[in-house]
Amino acid sequence: MADDPRQRLIASATALLADEGVEAVTLRRIARAAGVSHGAPLRHFAGRTELLSAVASTGFAELRARGEDLPGVGPRERLLAACRAYVEFALENPAMFELMFRRDLVDPRQPELSRGTGAVREQFGELVARAQAGGWRADADGALLTASLWAAVHGLAELWLCGELSPDRIDDTLDITLQAYLPPARGQ
Repeated sequence: MADDPRQRLIASATALLADEGVEAVTLRRIARAAGVSHGAPLRHFAGRTELLSAVASTGFAELRARGEDLPGVGPRERLLAACRAYVEFALENPAMFELMFRRDLVDPRQPELSRGTGAVREQFGELVARAQAGGWRADADGALLTASLWAAVHGLAELWLCGELSPDRIDDTLDITLQAYLPPARGQ
């Protein structure tokens, strides 16, 4: 675990989040897991919201990192891979994914969280722009197309996480949704 007390608290909160879910992540539980006094988190964070925002920013950093190493040669294939990576991240990290979008628990104005969210949004937007430059929905507003596709993929992830979609049909459902946005290139 990190020697920096702030990083140790973030790491402890992240581990607690992964093991026990969002509701278990209290300042007292984080302090206990980090091996510090129950008041120590407040020496490094203004409160639970700031600490959870720092934890959520690590989730966005991981999500962005997954978007850096995408398979596929063409822009369309890379965008498809990014959508799959997004859903896979959510399914592999359900508590982190929940926390990242819980505006009642995190403050999106926290600089680190704002940068992390913005970096993921920008990365996804760049993938959409490259696909548009390659001829895919070139006449559509790129920002609106990015928002719509992100909303669709995010919605699917949420539905799988809450059990509304069959877990044994993830690939099929994702394929149908992505084909609605990204139909096969001509000649395929």
